[in-house]
Amino acid sequence: MTGLIYVVGIGLDGTRGLSPVSQAVIDHATVLVGSDRHLGYFPNHSAQRIRLGNLQEAIASIQAILSPADLSSSSSLSLPSSSSANITILVSGDPLFFGLGRLLLEAFPAEQLTFYPHLSSVQLAFNRIKLPWHDASIVSLHGRTVDELIPLLKKGTHKIALLTDGTNTPMAIARLIHALALPIHYQIWVCENLGSDQERIQAFALKELADLSANQAFAPIFAPLNVVILVRSLHQEALAPDELPILGLSDQSFASFSDRPGLMTKREVRTLILGELQLKPNQTIWDIGAGTGSVSIEMARLNPSATIYAIEKTAVGIQLIQTNTQRFQVTNVMPIHGIAPDTIANLPRPDRIFIGGSGGHLELILDRCGNALSRGGKIIIAATTFEHQAYVMQWLEHQQQSTQGLNPDYLTHQPIDDWEHHVLSINLSRSIPIGTLTRSQPLNPVTILVLAKK
Repeated sequence: MTGLIYVVGIGLDGTRGLSPVSQAVIDHATVLVGSDRHLGYFPNHSAQRIRLGNLQEAIASIQAILSPADLSSSSSLSLPSSSSANITILVSGDPLFFGLGRLLLEAFPAEQLTFYPHLSSVQLAFNRIKLPWHDASIVSLHGRTVDELIPLLKKGTHKIALLTDGTNTPMAIARLIHALALPIHYQIWVCENLGSDQERIQAFALKELADLSANQAFAPIFAPLNVVILVRSLHQEALAPDELPILGLSDQSFASFSDRPGLMTKREVRTLILGELQLKPNQTIWDIGAGTGSVSIEMARLNPSATIYAIEKTAVGIQLIQTNTQRFQVTNVMPIHGIAPDTIANLPRPDRIFIGGSGGHLELILDRCGNALSRGGKIIIAATTFEHQAYVMQWLEHQQQSTQGLNPDYLTHQPIDDWEHHVLSINLSRSIPIGTLTRSQPLNPVTILVLAKK
C-alpha cells in the first residue's frame, strides 16, 4: 500500500471555513486522524478513523499503515490519488504555527507531508481588534513557563500575542504584569472561540482584570480556547498627589523611555540610595546621569528646600525629567542638558552628588566631583558593572596616595582631603505570580559606593 500524509488546518467554524482544496483533500482521505471535535465535523465520512489523543500512539498507528517504502517516497502538492492510502490529519489553525506540524516533521520525512493551513488564532485575533500584527511578538504559554514573556514586558514591546492554557489564563497574565510593577501600561484583549458562533472579544484595563482575578468568585470565566493580546498604551494616568507615598514612589508612576522602560533606578534601590545620601535642608545636590529623574524627584519631595541639578545627556531624558517634575509637582529640580563632566563646571558647589550614569567618563567625573564637593559632602555611585566598581576604588586609592606625606598649607592648589568610604551590594528579588503559584524575580544587582569627604 502506498500513502501520503496530508495535514489540514480547520477552524472552530468547522467545514464552513474550509477552502475547496482542503475539502477535496479530506474527501479523498482513506484515513482520518484528529481529535473528537475535529472528527465530529465529518460524521458520515467513510474513512478509517484514528483518534488523536496520545500523540505517540497516533503516530505509531499511522506508521503501521504506511509501508517502509512509503516513508521514503516523495510527495507532490497535487490532490491525493484514490488508489493511495491517503492519511489526512485534522488540526487546529495553522499546523506549523505552534501546532502539531513541528512534531509531525520530527516523526516523518518532510517529503511525506503536505500542509493545508487554516487561519491561525493569532491572525484572527488581530483582525478582530483591527490592529496590524506584522510587528507583534508572539509567545505560546501553552504548557510553558512565562520566562519568554517577562523580557518582552520589561522591554515594553508594543504588541504581544499570547496563546494561553489552563494555568496561564488571562487573569494569571494580568496578575503577572501587575506584579512586575513596570513603568508602562498595557491594555488586554481576550479573544475567545475565534471563528465560532460563540466568539467573544473583550477589552480590559490591566488593573481591572488583575483586581477581578484577585477574587476568583468574581473573576470573569473565559472559554478554554482563548488568545490574549497585549497592546501597550501611550497614555499615562494622572497622579493623585494626596495618594502618593512620602518615600518610595512606584516605578509605574514615572514617565519612562519608550524603547527602554526598565532603564530607571528601581524603587527599592532608590530608597537605599536616599538613605545613604543622608539629606539635610538647603543642600545643593547634583544628580549626574539622571535618566528619567526618578532619584532627583524623590530627593526633591523629601527635601523641598534643596536645589537639585539633574544632569542628563539625552534630549529624550531631559524631556522625561521635565514631564516627571510636572507629574509630581516639584519645583526644585533643575534639568541640565549636557555631558558630564563638562556641564558641571559652572554649577554651584554641591553638598551631595549622586552618579547614576557616567557615559564612559567616570574617572573624569569623579575628578571634577571630588574637587567641587563641599567638606563633609558625599558622593554616591550606583555601579552595575565590575569595571565601574574597580574605577571607583582605583580613583579613591589614587586620591589617598596623592595626599600622603603632603602638607596642604604648602600646596598651591586646593588639596583633595582624605576620604572615607563603604560599599553596599544589593541583590533584590520581587515576588511574582506564576499561574497559581509564586516565585522570585531578581532585579539587576547594583553596588552602591559611598564616598564621604572628611
